[in-house]
Amino acid sequence: MNLDVKEIGQRLKGLREALDMSAEEFAASCDIDLSTYIEYESGEKDLTISVLKGIASRHNVDVSVLMFADEPRMSSYFITRKGKGLAVNRVADYNYQTLAGGFNNRKAEVFEVTVEPKDEEVKMHHSTHAGQEFNLILEGRMLLQINDKDLIMEEGDSIYFDSSLPHGMKALDNKKVRFLVVVL
Repeated sequence: MNLDVKEIGQRLKGLREALDMSAEEFAASCDIDLSTYIEYESGEKDLTISVLKGIASRHNVDVSVLMFADEPRMSSYFITRKGKGLAVNRVADYNYQTLAGGFNNRKAEVFEVTVEPKDEEVKMHHSTHAGQEFNLILEGRMLLQINDKDLIMEEGDSIYFDSSLPHGMKALDNKKVRFLVVVL
């Protein structure tokens, strides 16, 4: 089986899932027979450029996102299913999962961030970036340092701050911490 065909099928499935459509609904929306569509999505059948262009046009994405390794981009809304956000390598100490990466022209970057517990001796990573940042603790507790000020954040706590100030996070209680980050 051709690897490119398989990858196009995976991107097609990703677009369908991002649109929260069943295979039946998606196939019908593109005027494609369901069994043929399933073969496309599974990578068992090659798609012609005209079929790809039709799908892209119908769902308002550039055909290149289906043909190449870009994530589908939406302009009206973009759904990220639980645990399905694209992993983003920003800082080695933290695991970032983008929650809005598939939306065109977004005004903010939205991430779910996980910080695993580290030895007490491990130095906390600090960063700075232009703009402002909002954090909401989803699970666990963390030490948040902003401009050398120590803040203990617990589940349900939130903070909005100037992200040009040096800031860093550390999981507490020897447990991971998960939090929502919105960067403006």
